[in-house]
Amino acid sequence: METIEINVVTGAFSFTGKYITQRLLSMGKKVITLTSRVDRENTFGHQVKAFSFNFDKPRELVDSLRGADTLYNTYWIRFPYAEVSFDKAVENNRTLITAAEEAGIRRIVYISITNPSEDSPFPYFRGKALVEKAITQSRLSYVVIRPTVIFGPESILINNIAWLLRKFPIFAMPGVGDYQIQPVFVEDVADMAINVGHQDDNVILDAVGPETFTFDELVRMIASQINSRAKIVHVGPRAVLFLAKLISYVVRDVVITRDEINGLMSNLLISKGETTTPTLFSDWLGHNAGKIGTGYISGLRRSYC
Repeated sequence: METIEINVVTGAFSFTGKYITQRLLSMGKKVITLTSRVDRENTFGHQVKAFSFNFDKPRELVDSLRGADTLYNTYWIRFPYAEVSFDKAVENNRTLITAAEEAGIRRIVYISITNPSEDSPFPYFRGKALVEKAITQSRLSYVVIRPTVIFGPESILINNIAWLLRKFPIFAMPGVGDYQIQPVFVEDVADMAINVGHQDDNVILDAVGPETFTFDELVRMIASQINSRAKIVHVGPRAVLFLAKLISYVVRDVVITRDEINGLMSNLLISKGETTTPTLFSDWLGHNAGKIGTGYISGLRRSYC
């Protein structure tokens, strides 16, 4: 009797992990997921069994991974919350990598970020670099995928830009908006993860969309497509952060952080390499303009609640 290959996807009920899971299931693979909330609604029903991350119980974590071939790791945090800091997220990833080695996992596919650096002044990018280092120094065969900024139906950044443009008469943009952004489609990232996940070579590659915009161009394009009448004004980053905190209080979320603003303005969401994925953001936006921004997407609810 043929044995069905088992794959582990962290966060199969979230964003990028969901699309990776969909592709694996369509290929006839067995998928289990690790999640921070095993009681969260299972959108895949009986097809995907959920286990807790169990970072504080390494033996149970090893047991949940045992027998699997490939680990697709999307685990990270957007911002610190409660007892989970960026340092803790790095530690949790190291625990997961060690457990994968002990469980006999063959290969790990890690969804990182463009321009990670251990010397970065931004904890998000510095933490990603430290996780990459732990992976490349492990005994596992590995793939590190570095997406720019991922867009899709559930993308927080793009959706919430549209929501702000729909909801408020003014959209406050930090600085002059000449810093660049290079969106990459979530389904293209999932396809890349699956394609290289079934290979053997150790690989580090950027996931890069075919279009590059200034942030000002991106926001104005979204505004035009959704017929927003909001006035786009250019203000200092501190003013944007102040206004974001006011809105965060209303929506009970963290709309944007200081590091996210500074990282965006430092041109860290573009790649120095060539285009590696086909989907045009402008085409996707044209087909989905009636849907994006009709509701707010909470980062807290997605990651912690």
